[in-house]
Parts: sequence; structure tokens; C-alpha cells
Amino acid sequence: MRKQTKFNQQKRVAIRNHSAEANLFSRRIFIAFLGVIVLVLVLFNNIYDFQVNFYDKYQTRSNSNRIKLLPVEPNRGLIYDRNGVLLAQNKPVYSIEVIPEQVDDIKKTIVNVSTLLGISEEQQQKFFKTLKGKRRFKPLELKSRLSDQQIALFSVNQHHYPGVFIEARLKRYYPFGYLTTHTLGYVARINRKDANKLEDDGISENYAATRNIGKSGLEKYYEKILHGTIGHQAVEVNNQGRIIRTLNFTPPVPGKDLTLTLDIELQMIAKRALSGKRGAVVAIDPRDGGVLAMYSNPSYDGNLFVHGISSKNFKKITDSKDSPFLNRAVQGGYPPASTVKPFLALTGLDAKIITPETKIKDDGWYQIKGVDYKWREMSRWGHQWVNLAKAIEKSCNVYFYHLAYNLEITRISNMMEKFGFGNYTGIDLREEIQGIMPSEQWKRAKHNQPWYPGETVHIGIGQSYWTVTPLQLAQATSILANEGQIKIPHLLKTITERATKTSYDSNAKPTSGPLITNIMHESKPPIVIDNHQNWRFVLDAMHNAVQKRGGTGYEAFRGSRYDAAGKTGSAQVAGLKQGEKYDAASTKESKRDNAMFIAFAPYENPEIVIAVAIENIAKGGGGFNAAPVARQIMDQYFGKRVIISQDKSKHPHHDNIYGKK
Repeated sequence: MRKQTKFNQQKRVAIRNHSAEANLFSRRIFIAFLGVIVLVLVLFNNIYDFQVNFYDKYQTRSNSNRIKLLPVEPNRGLIYDRNGVLLAQNKPVYSIEVIPEQVDDIKKTIVNVSTLLGISEEQQQKFFKTLKGKRRFKPLELKSRLSDQQIALFSVNQHHYPGVFIEARLKRYYPFGYLTTHTLGYVARINRKDANKLEDDGISENYAATRNIGKSGLEKYYEKILHGTIGHQAVEVNNQGRIIRTLNFTPPVPGKDLTLTLDIELQMIAKRALSGKRGAVVAIDPRDGGVLAMYSNPSYDGNLFVHGISSKNFKKITDSKDSPFLNRAVQGGYPPASTVKPFLALTGLDAKIITPETKIKDDGWYQIKGVDYKWREMSRWGHQWVNLAKAIEKSCNVYFYHLAYNLEITRISNMMEKFGFGNYTGIDLREEIQGIMPSEQWKRAKHNQPWYPGETVHIGIGQSYWTVTPLQLAQATSILANEGQIKIPHLLKTITERATKTSYDSNAKPTSGPLITNIMHESKPPIVIDNHQNWRFVLDAMHNAVQKRGGTGYEAFRGSRYDAAGKTGSAQVAGLKQGEKYDAASTKESKRDNAMFIAFAPYENPEIVIAVAIENIAKGGGGFNAAPVARQIMDQYFGKRVIISQDKSKHPHHDNIYGKK
């Protein structure tokens, strides 16, 4: 057995071939070496592609990871009145901000800073909630709108709080508060609806750094002009997104400045004249259509919305029975009352239904033949025999009942539409409503009913379905004073583009001055009537209504140093039954009559047209309530100019958020 085992071992040694094994190993080494060479060649080929063939592509991708473009918000354009008084500015607002990674004990620091500056616990909790989703090397706002006292207090203690600092940003500010809110509007934070609209318009990139946008008024209408063009700051960042250095800066182009036709002094007089009343005043320059004053009372302070209005203040405004949000100048629909009598007189003259000598017997009432209803005169015994001039001067209802009935609604509505009733005026505000100029077609479409002759009688004194805005009434009066020439009402006078043709050096300083652009506003074809003298006849009658003793506007303008013309009106809000007498004292306030008035001056070559609407008057009519408002504005316009101050203490809009005292 031992011999057999020894034999097998010797046999295995004899069979083993060392040469063959060496050759096999060499071949394997060679194949492995070739594999390494191929892989090295592939590697070098890829490196060559990266560094040479595809250098631009990968350099761009590398830069996109290394270099970030940060948007820079442009300064919003300023807004001035016609005399250069600043109405909307960009005011520095200071906030306290924290860089968390630079603070050793963030919780203790926030508590100490809050105790020092009087920051509420609610604001602290909001900070910590926001902190959870933010990178710790980026600044985070703790409190905005710091007072001067808070700024000073923190400044002397800042060395105790590393990583905490004061940051300044520009925010919109309206020096005159509620005095200009309905006209200027306001800016507020961009919401989802705004963002979607910017996306649809293809301009969302231009708002990448912008927080606020125009929400109403001129701020919204001229948003694209006021906003400006975004700038960019190219910065180098590390793999964590931390900014290492700034590589390049492209400054933003600031928004253009607007100069308005508005006169803030007249605006202040309008506010004072409407104090304690609900209503609106519109004053227009009939020579070019520029709006001199537009005030709706009560108002509210647009500054409240710039930083985000509190729920308490918002509720206070929305719950007010006086509706401060309503811009009565362009959104208030009022029956025009007797202010339309000059327009109806012109219509009757042009249609040859009446002549200047046509007389009507006024016994205190008017009745359509076969109708058992009497339309009453304001004067119980009437005015007896009245011609057209006296009918306008004394505001005789019976004369215009009769005239309207004979004109019929179609002829009236066709002429009134030429004066702009029932349509947009074209003013540069988006909030304007059309008002209502009723017609047979309008009533059929709106109420699915025919038009009745008795409704035309009501139209004769500006009642029934007829509603106008104070702006429409002022525009129509402007056309009347211009004897048919139509100027589109507007608020914008000039645009100042300070960045035009401006180059920037390394210090980003402009090398050229501002460019001022005058705005050319549209005009419509004039209203043409057969006998041009009819214009002068109607205007003469309006002149007598103010300048002649016994005229409905005489007392309000007695002793004025300028020659004015006008027409009063008192509009019923609630209808009366047959034989029922109106008593303001026993009538619910919301159902009392409205006072209306239109006027222009000077009588020859008018410079100013005014329309006034006052709601729910306690006593008197348009001559007693609305005409004195127009008188105060005209006194200011033609009198000595008053230099006003923009000192906040002299315009305490913060004392009453919707401006009614």
C-alpha cells in the first residue's frame, strides 16, 4: 500500500508542465496590460472631450453650479402733483435681521433682542417657525418697520448681539394718506393671482426681486411704467450655496416718474368741504381734460396696505356703513337730478321741439292726458308762466316734465350718450363704472319690459333709471362749457424717464440727465347741433342760475370774485306715493335725498369745471349743500395759492383710517 501511494505521487510530478504554466501566465499578463492600456486611452479620450471638444458645454454647466444670478429690485417711480408736490415716494423702512449660523445661542439671543426692542411673543414664534425651513447662513427677518427709538436702542447695544443687524429697504409711502388713496391707489404684496397674471403677460421674470405691485388706482393703471426693469448681481457660491464673492453687477433701471394733472391743494379743499359727509367731488380743466381734483369721502389710508393691513383695521374699514373702499367719484351711481336740465334744454332746441321763447304754464304739477297721476313741482303753487331760460334758472320741474315727454326717450338717450352718459369716460383708472343711460332697448334687455311714457317724464328731471358718476357729470359739463368740444378726462400729465440714454461706469453713476415726455391725450369728434347759438342760450341760463338773484345757485356764489355758471339738483333716493310729502327729518338717513351740483368758471373761456354729489342730506337741496362745496374749490383755484406742508404732523392720516371726521 505504501508502494502504491509513493508511485502516484511520482506520477503527478512527472505530468506537471512548468513551461506551459509560464506561457499561460505571460498571456494573461499581456491581456491585462492591454486592458489597462485601453482603459487609459478611453480615460484620456474622455478627458480630451471634456477639456477640448465639449469645453464650452461643461464650462457652462460648471459656471451654472458655481455662479448664481441674483435679481435686484428696481426703485419704483415717484408720483407728483401738477405743482411738483410729492404724492407717492419710496421711503426707507428698517428691519432687524438675524444670520443664525453667526449666533451661538439663537433662542437666548432672540429672547434678549425681543425684550430690548419690545418684540411680541407672536413675532418670535413666527421667526422660529420660519427658521426651520431656511439655510442658517442666510439672513432672516425678526421684525420690520422699526421706529427711530428702536433703531437707536439697538444700535448702541448691537455689539452684544453678533449675527444680528439692522437692514434698510425702500417701501412705498403716501405722504397725504387717505387724501389721495382713491386716485393713486396703493401697492401691496404680490399674491398668487398677481403672479399668475404676470406669468400670462410674460413679464414674471421682471418681478423676480419685487415684493409689491400696484393693486388699484394709478399705481395699478401705470404699473408697467412705474415698476422699472430688474437688475442682476452675479455671485460665486460654494457647493452649499454660500456666497463667496461678487463677480459682476448690472444695475436695475428705475421706474419712470409720473407728474399728474391733480392739484393737491384743491384736493385738500375738497376733503375739507366734504368733511362729515358722504359724497364726491371732481374738478376738470375743460381746456385739456386734466383732472384737477378727485376726492371721495370717506376714504382710507393706503399706507396700511403697503406692509400688510391687520385684520382689525381691515374689518374696521369693511364693516363701516359709510363704505370707505368705494371710490364714489368713479364708482358711485347717482341719479343726476336737475343737473341734466341744461342738456335736455339743448336737446329740445336742437330737435326744434321748443324755442327759447316757448312758455309753459306751471301750476305746481304735470299730468299726462288720460293718466291718473300727477308729477309734482318742488314749489307747491308752481312758477306759473315759464320760458326756457327761467325754467333752467329756477329749476322748474314741470317745464322739463313736459319737454321730456315730447322729446321721448329715444331722442333723449341718443343725445345724452353723445355727452358720455351711460358710458366710460376713458379716464386712466380701471375702477370706473359706466352708469346707466336708460332707453327702450336697455329696459327690454335689463328688465324684459316695455318703456312707459311716465318713465320718460321722470327722465326729464334726471330720475327714473338714470344714474351717473360725478366724473361723468363733470365730463358732460365740460363738453357743454366747451360748446361741444370733447376732451378725454385724464390724470397723467407727464412722464419723466431718468434712466433714458444713461450709461453707468464702474461706480454705477448716471452720466446724463432726465428726459421728460409730455403726454398727448385723445380727443373725440365734437357734438354738432344745427344752430350753434343754442349752446350759448343754455350756458347763459346756467349763468343766470348762479349770478342772478333768485337763481338756485345764487346764494352759494354771492360775492365771488370770478364769474361762474352752474346748475343745482336734488335727487330722490326713495320714491314717494301719490300725494305723499317728503320729510327729511322723519326719513331714514339712507333714504334721504342726494344733493347734486355742476358748475364752471370763468363764464367766458372756462378754466375749471366741477361736479359735486353729496348723499342723504338732512335739509335743503343742491344749492344749499353741494354748491357751497364747489364754491370753496373755485375760491381756492382763483384765489391766493396756499403753500402747504407735507409734515406728517400736519396731515395726521394715521388718526383715522378712513378719513371721515
